[in-house]
Amino acid sequence: MRKSFIVAAAGLLAGAATLAASPAAAALGGDWVIGPIIRGKNYSVGMPLRPAPTRTGWTFEFPYSSRSAGHVHYVTFDPGSLDGASRIVVRYRVDAAPGTRFVPQESPELPGTVSLFLQRSGDNWSARGAYDLFRWYAPGETVQPLAPGTHEMTVSLRDPQWGSVYGKPAGQNSAAFEDALANASRVGLVFGSTAARGHGVFATAPARFTLLYFRIE
Repeated sequence: MRKSFIVAAAGLLAGAATLAASPAAAALGGDWVIGPIIRGKNYSVGMPLRPAPTRTGWTFEFPYSSRSAGHVHYVTFDPGSLDGASRIVVRYRVDAAPGTRFVPQESPELPGTVSLFLQRSGDNWSARGAYDLFRWYAPGETVQPLAPGTHEMTVSLRDPQWGSVYGKPAGQNSAAFEDALANASRVGLVFGSTAARGHGVFATAPARFTLLYFRIE
């Protein structure tokens, strides 16, 4: 079954994602949340719980000047089952003055990055045993360095190079990956570095991230 979802401003203003016209598609559940929130602690220090809605999507300001000012890690929502979905298309804009750096709070020597992420329901965030296969990060070649301008990423959900928490490829763990798609509870963007995808980024000067388009096909 082919599903087609578009996140648009009207749905965000109403507190939910807007569903593209498709009689067979299930509604997208939940709002976008800045996190992750694990056992009551939000790891995106210095950030609001939710991005601010815009006419086309949402936006947030990066914490800036130093790590102590905060850092953004995950911005995700509950899509419901991704069973039968084939790819995700994202368009976003970064506004920042020339010379602004995006700094991974755990690996400051590396460029800050943004990439796609999905999570199976029931994850306890331990990454131990089977839980290593509950969180999946998009193939390394799709990771993008944060830089001013408008950017787009298209990521196949059938790419065998999606990786688990400890880097196990989906192609060698196909049953677990398909289970994660069928029972997805979060999907969205993570900010960090190539060494630690969702471990947080801050900026060295005022900077803004704006989601323009997010489509699951």
